[in-house]
Amino acid sequence: MRAGADQFSGSTAGAFAAVSLERFLERLPDTLTTVHDGRPGTAEPALVRWVEPSELEDPAPYLLEGEFVLTAGLPFLDDGGTPEAVDRYIERLVQAKVCALGFGISPYFSDIPQTLAEACRKHSLTLVTIPEEVPFAALGLEFARLLEAENLRVLRLLSEANRQLMRAVLTPRPEAELLEALVRNVPVWAVLVGANRRVRSRAVPAQLQGGVPEAAELEPMLARLFAGSGPRVEVESFDAPEARRVVAYPLRSTRDANLGALVVGATNPLEPVERNIVETAVGLLEALLRQRTVGSLAPSQLATALLLHPETTTADSRRSQAVGRLVAQSVSAPRHAELRVVQGFQARGSAPETAEKAGQSGRTAGEDPVRGLLQWRRIFDTKLVESTDYGFAAITRLRVDEAVVEEVEKLGWHLVISGTAELPELPEAYRRATSLRQQAQAAGRSIRADQIEFSVTGLLGPEAGAMLFNRSFSQLRQLEPERASALLVVLRAWLEANGSWDGSAKALSLHRNSVRRQIGQVGELLGRDLADAQTRAELLIALNYSPQDLLSGTK
Repeated sequence: MRAGADQFSGSTAGAFAAVSLERFLERLPDTLTTVHDGRPGTAEPALVRWVEPSELEDPAPYLLEGEFVLTAGLPFLDDGGTPEAVDRYIERLVQAKVCALGFGISPYFSDIPQTLAEACRKHSLTLVTIPEEVPFAALGLEFARLLEAENLRVLRLLSEANRQLMRAVLTPRPEAELLEALVRNVPVWAVLVGANRRVRSRAVPAQLQGGVPEAAELEPMLARLFAGSGPRVEVESFDAPEARRVVAYPLRSTRDANLGALVVGATNPLEPVERNIVETAVGLLEALLRQRTVGSLAPSQLATALLLHPETTTADSRRSQAVGRLVAQSVSAPRHAELRVVQGFQARGSAPETAEKAGQSGRTAGEDPVRGLLQWRRIFDTKLVESTDYGFAAITRLRVDEAVVEEVEKLGWHLVISGTAELPELPEAYRRATSLRQQAQAAGRSIRADQIEFSVTGLLGPEAGAMLFNRSFSQLRQLEPERASALLVVLRAWLEANGSWDGSAKALSLHRNSVRRQIGQVGELLGRDLADAQTRAELLIALNYSPQDLLSGTK
C-alpha cells in the first residue's frame, strides 16, 4: 500500500468508532467556548473517539488516538504551571493524537491560563473552555448519546447503500448500475477499467462533471497498480478540485491475476462509513469479473444446445434466439452485439517463460492448458475459448484494439482477428481467420481480416506469392536479367490486355507482330499453353510477386 492510501481504506469497525469534533461541540451548551481551533482550514475533520477526564501530570501514556481530554487544571498548579511544563504537557497530548483539550473553570482556576492558551496555539491543539455549571460527566453522557445516534445513522446508511449495490449487481448492466449506486451514496466519481486498462464504465455526479481526469491521465497510476500483486491500492492527486484524492483499487482473480481496477476520486477525505461502502463496491465488482471470466452456467448450456441441436445457429431456427442469449452471456455482450473470432498462435522463437517476463501468470497456454485458457478468457473478456493444435481460438465482443494486441504479443503470441459477425456468420468468420493464419505465421505478425483485401493476392501473402513466382518462371530466370525483364514486361502487358495483341502493342508502343513473337518465346520457355485462361490467370497473379531485381534487369 502506498503512502497516504489509508485516506480511503478502513474497516467496518472504524465506521462505528467516532463522531466529528465539530458535531460534538454543536450538541453541547452554548456556554462552552472554543479558545483556539487547532485545525483551521484543514479538509479532514477532527474525530472524537472518546471523552476522558484526567488530572494526571502526564496522561499521554493512557490515551488513545482521537480522545477529548478534560481537565480542571490540577496538572498546572505549582511547578506544573510554568511555561516550560505547560508546553511539555500539550506537546505530549499532541503526540498522543488527542483531538482537543477541555479546560474546566473552577475549582482551581477562574480563567484559562495564558501559558496554556499559548501552548495550544503553538502546537495547534484545539482548546475549549468548560464553565463551572457544565459537569464533565454531562459531556461524557452527551458524547455517548451522539455516538449511539451516529452508529444508528451509519447502520441505516450502510444498509441502504448495500441494498442498492446488491440490487445493481442483479440488473442487465451490473457494472454501470453498481457505479451509479456508488456515486449516489458516496461523494465520489468512479471509473471501472478492464484487464486491458480500457474504461468499461464510469459514473460522475452532475456537480463533478468536467473535473474528472481522462483515461490517459490515469494510465501511470494504473500501470503501477497492474504491475503489483496482492491487496494494495494506488493513490494519486490531480490539480482539479474534484480529483485531489484519487485511489485505484485492484480487482483480482483467485489466482491474483488482474481483472481490472476501480478508480474513485473525491474532493475531501471520505468518512469511515463512506470508505466502507467503496470497499463493498470493490468486492462486488471483483466478484462480477471473477464470475465473468472464470465461471458461469451459460457456456455449459450453450455447449449442450450446440451438441444436441447443431441447427440452432441458423438464422431461421426457432432455437436461435435462445442460443443467441447464451452466446451474449458467455461473451458479456448485449444480445445482438457483433462478435469477432480470434485465433492465436505462438510467435516463432518465443520461449515458454515469455509470459513470466511480461509479469503475467508465469506459464503459456502450451505449458498449462487450463492456465492458458483462463488467461485468454481474461484478456478477451469471454468464456468462449478453445485450445487448438495451433494455439487457441476465441469468440469475443471486444474490438481487440492495439492495447490488447500488444499485451498478447508481450506474452509471445500473434493474433488473427476476424471482422465483425453475428451468430450465424461465426463459422464463416472462423474460416476467414483460418485462411489468414498461414499468412500471419509466415509474416510473423498479427493480422486483422478487415485490413486485408479478400482477393487471391491478399490471401496468398508475400511468402507464398514468391514461391508461386519462382515455380512459374524458373526457366525464364535462367536468361540474362535484361532479357528476362523485357519478356516479363511484355507478358504482363499482354495478360493485362486480356490477350489482345493490338491492346498490348499500343500499351508497349511496339508492333503487334513483335508482341506476338515475344509472347511465343515466353510460352516456349515456360512450357505452358498461354491460350489457356487458367494458365494466364495464374501467371498474372505470380507476376504480382516479381522480384525488384528482375523487374529492373539487374542481378
